[in-house]
Parts: sequence; structure tokens; C-alpha cells
Amino acid sequence: MSIKTTELPTALRWLTGAAALCSAFLAMDFLRLFSESPLLDFVITVQNHYYYALMGLLLPLCYLLNPTVENSKSIWIDSVLALTACAACIFFFINAETMLDFGWEFAAPDHAVLVSYMLWLLILEAVRRTGGMVLFALVLVFSLYPIFAESFPGPISGMASTPAETAAYHVMSIESILGLPFRAFAQLVIGFLIFGIALQQTGGGRFFINLAFAIFGHVRGGSAKVAIVSSGLMGSMSGSVITNVLTTGQMTIPAMQNNGMEKEYAAGVESCASTGGVLLPPIMGSTAFVMATFLNVPYTTVALAAGIPALLYFFGLFVQVDAYAARKGLVGTPRNELPSLAETMKQGWYYIAAFLVLIFLLVYLQREAVAPFIATGLLLVLNQISPDYRWNLEQAASFLVATGRLLMELLAIMAGVGLIVGALSVTGLSGTLVNDLLYLAGDSTILLLLMGAFSSFLLGIGMTVTAAYVFLAIVLAPALIQGGLEPLSVHLFILYWGMLSFITPPVALGAFAAASIAGSSALATGFTAMRLGSIIYFIPFFFVLEPAIILSGTWLETLFATAKVAIGIVLIAAALQTYLIGIGFIDRKGLIGVVGRILIAIGGGLIALPVTDVIDIGVSQLVMIIGGVVFAISGILMSRANSSQERSSSLINF
Repeated sequence: MSIKTTELPTALRWLTGAAALCSAFLAMDFLRLFSESPLLDFVITVQNHYYYALMGLLLPLCYLLNPTVENSKSIWIDSVLALTACAACIFFFINAETMLDFGWEFAAPDHAVLVSYMLWLLILEAVRRTGGMVLFALVLVFSLYPIFAESFPGPISGMASTPAETAAYHVMSIESILGLPFRAFAQLVIGFLIFGIALQQTGGGRFFINLAFAIFGHVRGGSAKVAIVSSGLMGSMSGSVITNVLTTGQMTIPAMQNNGMEKEYAAGVESCASTGGVLLPPIMGSTAFVMATFLNVPYTTVALAAGIPALLYFFGLFVQVDAYAARKGLVGTPRNELPSLAETMKQGWYYIAAFLVLIFLLVYLQREAVAPFIATGLLLVLNQISPDYRWNLEQAASFLVATGRLLMELLAIMAGVGLIVGALSVTGLSGTLVNDLLYLAGDSTILLLLMGAFSSFLLGIGMTVTAAYVFLAIVLAPALIQGGLEPLSVHLFILYWGMLSFITPPVALGAFAAASIAGSSALATGFTAMRLGSIIYFIPFFFVLEPAIILSGTWLETLFATAKVAIGIVLIAAALQTYLIGIGFIDRKGLIGVVGRILIAIGGGLIALPVTDVIDIGVSQLVMIIGGVVFAISGILMSRANSSQERSSSLINF
């Protein structure tokens, strides 16, 4: 049970804000030391001090901000848990250097093991309160696995450890709680989270919605296109599909309904746009930075590679929305009822300035660690100059409290996922799972990809975006990479398929959240979102089989591959919406019309399908494209209604 920020007691607001402020300065100071020191031993020692200090600041908030029950007894229990967590982190902070010198993760004294047990249990409880029961169950089972590893059957057996050895390894090694997920959070993610919160708290969401209305509001289906743009941009910064739906959706969904769109459709558009936002550079929530850490590549490499697939997905949404609006006869909002583009830019130009500074620091200077802090500082300074959105002390305090809450939640989740990493590491199970998947797939890369897609979707259900990605990157990605696929395309593949659970029934958490705003059927909204976002089911296969789409090729190869997929998207969307841009309605009734639309979809698929060593069908790429064009033209001719009366009738029955 989470307490709303506005309902926090004054003392707890002060504590949360102070923890957020100290965490931000601690992160900036560590990044300064990390960049200045050439001594590896010094860096490792400072890292461990920094990690335990950060945990000591934020972990206690998990129990105070997420009480189990709101009564006086619960307050005392939560306070004891918070103090215990802080004390445990202080113990490890004090002994950080001794732990390294004497290898406590393998031979810890009894008192250190006891404190390790305490911190292990506290992190499990923090995961339960912040990450939900699905993630908690996974973390609990995997963190206990090393104790019973030898008792499991062959394919899932591993090297066993005693409970004391397991506790010490989890808490004091750099492979478990302090493993790669936590290190990515502590070294890269904090600054970008703060930038995203600052953007939201200073009115950035309102600015992007007004900007989208000023640009797209007058065209047909304008309100839905506004939702796609604004929710995509805000989703990239927030990194949370549900949060984005519940914030931007409060404005975009009613606007779409007022424009004449059905409740399920409006909610489906918002959930698809919010889901895609997490895949959209330059920020991509926090997942891009974790991915860069996994792959040991610069963040800009990940962001640039993710750009074309994300734009193709949003292009698919745009095409479907445009076809839907044309089919329904929906017109845009009159320009005199829309925000002025000039006035919108005049009021919010500093949001664009902060973004440009961030991108300049990321792409040109490649200063990933300090870029968000500089951009946030610039944004806050410029915000105070603005007479419309200037903060008072109460608003500044709300910013710090929101920052503390978000940092606390992600720290708990990353520490919990780290327990899974540690269990797989100490038992050697990760290598066993990789070998088993490769054995089951045999020599078929397609089968391996299909198994990977299904596993990613299944394991992504009920988990946060970052947690799902980290788990999949450990368990699944190595098998796909050993199957001969490019590492970066594999990691993007599992991210995309891990995200699909947000718009795919029976779970579809993003769609269900949007349905609660629209007042629509949750299941009907889920199927509508699934249909709208249908292209996202195919794009991961396209770029993993044709890496030119993620810029792993020449510019000519990239342009050719992107153009093919874009044409395929237009044709597939046309078949789904019975309207093709430039042609018009393809909504003929009867079997002939249905077969024609199927041929159009097949033609789009043939044009977009990569012909590689993996998909060797014995024909050249040119023959595939010509075949796709023939199918598409034949389908169009079959699907065109013979008369306006037949077309009108078919619309009623659609």
C-alpha cells in the first residue's frame, strides 16, 4: 500500500526530500571521483562505499512510503525495518574496504553473515512492497535457489552453497545485490530519472501535449496523433508504461473521445503510445543505460540503434490512426480552437533547450554520466525565469519527494533483480539454461527466436520494464547470441518482446490502466491495443534478422531495409483498417474482399521480410519484393468496393 505524495506526513516529506537531495549529490560526487581516479583499486573501494551509502539513504524509504497497513502498529513496524536497513547499510559501508581485502563474500566472519541475512530479508521485503508479488516471487525463489541447487533435476541443477555462504555472496559480492543492475542504476540511471521528474514537475507534460496539438491537432484523427506524440515523448522519460498512461492519458483519452473515437479505441491508442515511449530514444526510461552496461558499449550506441525500430513502430501507429480517421470520417479540431504553435514555443522553449543540451552532451561530448545533471540544472534555472511555471518552496519540496520516491522504487527493484543475477552466477545455472535452449532449438535460429519471443513475453508479465529486461538479458540473451545473432539486436529483441505483455491480453496492464480512464471494457481495450500495436510483434524479428535496421551496416543498406519495412507497415495497416493511403477504401464485402485484404497483408509481409542466411528460401531479395508488390496490387484490386453504396454498407458491418 503506497501513500500518495500529497498525503505524506510533514516529517516523512522532509526525510524523503533530504534522502533524494543527498542521493543526487552523492551520485554527482562519485561520478567526479570515478572520472578523475586512474587507480582501479581505489575506484573499486570507493564504489562499494558509494553503493552501500546510496542503499542506506533510499532503502529505508521503502518501508516508510509503502506501509503494509495504515495504523499505528504498522508505523512502528515500518520504522523498525527502516532503522534496521539503515544500520545494516552503515555496517557494510564502514567495512567496505575490509570486505575487499579479506574476501568476505567467500569467507565472512559470523557477525558479518548475520548482518547479511538481515539485509537479504529486508531487500526481499522491499521488493514485495515496491515491485509487486510476481517480481517478489521470482526474486524469492531464485535467491534461495543456491541453497537447494543440487537437489533439482539435471537441466536445472547447479552448485550448491550453504545458507551462510549464500547470504554472504548475495550481500557482499559485486555479482548479486551490488551486481550489474544496481551498478547501472547507481552510475548512470539516477541522473536521467531526476531529469525526467524535473521535466514533469515543471510542466513538461503539458508543454508536449500543447506542442503536439499545435502541430497535429488540425489533421484528421489529430487527437489520437497528439496522444501518440506526447505519450511517446513522456514515456521515454518516465520509463513506466502504467505511470505514463495514468498521467498523459488523463488528458489524451478524453480528447480522443470528444473527437468521436470509441472508448476502447482511445484507450488502446494511449496504451500503445505509452508502451512505445519506453522504446524511444534519447532516454528510453532507464533500460537503455542498463543495456549499455550489459553490452559494455557507450549509451549512444544503444540509443542510435534503437531509433529506427522505435520510429517504425510509431509510424505504424500513425498509419493505423490515419486510416481509422479516414474510415470513420473524423476531422481535426479547428485551428482557432488549438494552441498556437508560436505561443506554445514561446512559453516552453526552455524544455526544448534542455533537451538539446542533453542530446549534445550525450551524442557529441559523450558525457553520459554528467549530462542529465547539467540538463536538469539548466531546466530548473530556466523554469524559475518563467513567470507561468516558476516554483515556490512547496513545489520544490514536491519535486524532491517525487524524486526520492522514484529512486527508492528503482533501487529496491534493481537490488532484487540483482539477487537473481547472483543466484545464477554462484550456481552456474545461467550457462546450463543457455545450453538447454540451444539444444532444444537445434540448428534452427528461427526456432530459437520463436522460443525467445515466447519466453520474453511470458517472463515479462507482471514485471516492470527494467526488471523484465535484466532478467531476460541474463537468462535468454546469451543463448540467442551463441545462436549466431548480433548481441545488440538480441538485447533490443528481448526488450521489445518483454514489453508486449503491456498491450497483450490476458494481462495487458497498460491497456487495462487506460481502460480505467476511458471507462471501457478492459479485455476489449486489450484486444484493440493488440491490433493497433500489431506491428510491434514483427519489428523485433525484422531488425534481429536484418541488423542494418539498427545501423549495423552501410547507410545504403540501412535506408533500403528501413524503406522496405515502412512499405510493409503501410500495407499491413491498410489490411487491418480497410483503408490504404493514396488509394482509399479497400472494404469490399464478401469473400473476395476478405481474400484481397489477406493478399495485401501477405504482400506487405513479403516486402518487409528480410532474406538472410537465417531465412534462406532460395530466392533473391528482389524476387521477394516483386512478389510482394504483385500480391499487394492483386489484393487492392480485389478489395476495392464496386460502388459507394457497397462501401457504405461495408463500413456499417466492419
